[in-house]
Amino acid sequence: MPLHAPRPSRDIAARLRAAAEICAANGAQLTPLRREVLELILRAEAPVTAYRLLDQLKALRKSAVPPTIYRALEFLLENGLVHRIERLNAFVPCAEAGPHHDHGGAQFLICQVCGAASEVEDAAVSAALAAAAARRGFLPSRAVVEVEGLCAVCADHTAKP
Repeated sequence: MPLHAPRPSRDIAARLRAAAEICAANGAQLTPLRREVLELILRAEAPVTAYRLLDQLKALRKSAVPPTIYRALEFLLENGLVHRIERLNAFVPCAEAGPHHDHGGAQFLICQVCGAASEVEDAAVSAALAAAAARRGFLPSRAVVEVEGLCAVCADHTAKP
């Protein structure tokens, strides 16, 4: 796992408190199980798959089964606390969780070498996609952009002889 992956704030306790507040504002509850799954995602150094999360969760809850993790992930996605990286079929914490963050227009930079995924929120990219869709009479409901390439650290290592 990459140790140099760009990460949002690593103050996990503060992020968990904020997540509980977001859930409460949404009329939902961050149960202990959901909190544990979110914490595992927050602690991960790279996007993490549901089965990897399940393996880690079994250390905390022996009875954890796939539906356990999938229900928790669905909740975290619905409440804007995590994102699913489609190409990797893996999950990352939302860099800007909160009511003003547009989950329908997320953009990710994914390193092909180390697997790091960085969330980018660029309104110009979202606007360009919306304008292109509108020119074709298309009404997008969601536009997640996943850009593959090299992160700065891996690009630097690649460039060195």
